[in-house]
Amino acid sequence: MPQRILMTADAVGGVWTYALDLARSLGAHGVEVVLAVMGPPPSPAQRDAAARLENVSLHHAPFALEWMDDPWTEVDRAGGWLLDLADRFRPELIHLNGYAHAALPWEAPVVIVAHSCVLSWWSAVKGTPAPMAYDPYRRRVAAGLAAADLVVAPTGAMLAALAREYGPVRAGRVVPNAADPQRFAPGRKRRKIFAAGRAWDEAKNLATLDAAALGVRWPVFLAGECAHPGGGSVRFEHTICLGKLEPVSVRAHLSESLIYALPARYEPFGLSALEAGLSGCALMLGDIPSLREVWDEDAEFVAPDDVHGLAHALNALIDDAPRRRALGLRARTRARQFSQARTTDGYLDAYRACARPVSMEVAA
Repeated sequence: MPQRILMTADAVGGVWTYALDLARSLGAHGVEVVLAVMGPPPSPAQRDAAARLENVSLHHAPFALEWMDDPWTEVDRAGGWLLDLADRFRPELIHLNGYAHAALPWEAPVVIVAHSCVLSWWSAVKGTPAPMAYDPYRRRVAAGLAAADLVVAPTGAMLAALAREYGPVRAGRVVPNAADPQRFAPGRKRRKIFAAGRAWDEAKNLATLDAAALGVRWPVFLAGECAHPGGGSVRFEHTICLGKLEPVSVRAHLSESLIYALPARYEPFGLSALEAGLSGCALMLGDIPSLREVWDEDAEFVAPDDVHGLAHALNALIDDAPRRRALGLRARTRARQFSQARTTDGYLDAYRACARPVSMEVAA
């Protein structure tokens, strides 16, 4: 098992929460984490959270992320920065929450974690293959996947999406995500529907929720960043928009909400739904393979682009208190199965599986 790993991350969405939770848990196993964050800088609260972890050293550089528009000059510069960090800290394993940098000349085994990808996002959201303009992205991701010692995804649906877009994955396994049940719990519930996520991301499909909210009898609250990192923003008319909230505020809204809505078109795992489940919310989710895989019969599902169907399903759940309570209890029970201990054990097994044996010449 490695004693020190270099892990990449960004501070834009769920990857930050995932990375910090995993790093915290790895610390209990004696693993140091060099956390290399690219893209927009971590907020003061995010920096404080990382600073509280004794096994984590945080490093940030504002290089464009590989899913942003025309990022490749900065992605290459970020590669040099990452190799410098590796030369400085000598990690025994590289854990990439991205793809392109796996093709760098690392001196340690490389694990890619596939949280999402642009091509599978495009196929799910737009309903067509990504245009030729994304061929550089396709090539870079394919090269990274080919170079990695192991590819991890949070669902089998995400692994299958990678195979469809880039060809068979040479070595892949599923390690589900997790959320801490000590941070999420039911509180005094109110008659409200809550949703959280990057409001600008068409995959979250919050525009459909906004349209459905016009015909829903309970207020719908939406927490999320409306400004796209690459420019532009979105506006909603029928939901109560709260903007981007700190985690403690999100937890408070989840705790008091009776229903959580995520009518996603594309969601490789759905961490926010897991947090909502731990908070005892009845879940109304987009009917897509990954969310079906995670929640099975313990959530309600609706076709992602059916505005009237979503409004009807939400009102039906509003009117059926016994069904709503049962779904909240089942979601909480199922969510508790996705423990951080289970996820960490999965990553430790993955790290061991791709460890490179020390050569006899070096050992001598």
